[in-house]
This record gives sequence, structure tokens and C-alpha cells, in this order.
Amino acid sequence: MTGLTRTQGLLLVAVGAGGALGALARYSVELAGNVGPSWFPWPTLSINVSGAFVLGLAVALLGDRARPTPYLRAFVTIGLLGGYTTFSTWTVETVVLIRHHAVWTAVVYALLTVVVGIAAVYLGGAAGRALPAGGGDKHEARRRR
Repeated sequence: MTGLTRTQGLLLVAVGAGGALGALARYSVELAGNVGPSWFPWPTLSINVSGAFVLGLAVALLGDRARPTPYLRAFVTIGLLGGYTTFSTWTVETVVLIRHHAVWTAVVYALLTVVVGIAAVYLGGAAGRALPAGGGDKHEARRRR
């Protein structure tokens, strides 16, 4: 097995740094959202839906028209948003609801997360594509240097 290339190492650092910041952001939202007993896991739903929206936005903005560095793309999409959103917590909370005989709540939560999450990615992407491609010549000139 060979060692990592410089590029691979920098990508790992970018993903790790983004992941750490995303996890801190997620935990902060959970702390702010857990203000009392609730029958529904609102903090996780809001985290996953907002993360889906921002991921759709980021994919549109960091797509071909912006041509970001692979480090920025990895930092934002895999690291920051991967650390922020939480599929595993969503699945555990759904199972906990079922175990507590709140089957309909679990079904609503699961469906709401998937349907609203997909809509959020779509809307985030549409918002990103609707924004002007700003920077144009200035950014292109910087890339050529």
C-alpha cells in the first residue's frame, strides 16, 4: 500500500475540518431545539431539511459554472454538510418512536423527512441556479494565473 498523495492528504484535511464544523453546528442546533419534552424530533428534522437545502444550493453553486477547487467542494459538501446532517440519528429516532408505540408518528417522521428533504434539495438547487454567475472575468483571470 502506498502513502497518500499531497492532493489526497489535503482533501482529507478539508473533509475533516468541514466535518468538525458541521458536527458542531448540528450539536448547537440540537441544543437550541431541545428546550423541553417533545413528541416529535423537530431538531433532527430541521437539521436534515436545512442541510438538504444547503446541499442542493452548494451543488448548484459549486458546480461547473463556478469551478471551485476540489478542496472547497469536499470541505462544503462532504465535510461541512456531511457532518451537519444526520441520517443515523434520523433512523434511530424513528426506531425509538416505534418502540414507544408511536408507529404513526414514526411513519409521519420518516415520510416527512424524505419528502421534504428531497424538495429542499430541489429548491436549494433551483435557488443556486437562479443566482447570477457572479465574479465572471475576475475569477477566470485568477484561475489562469
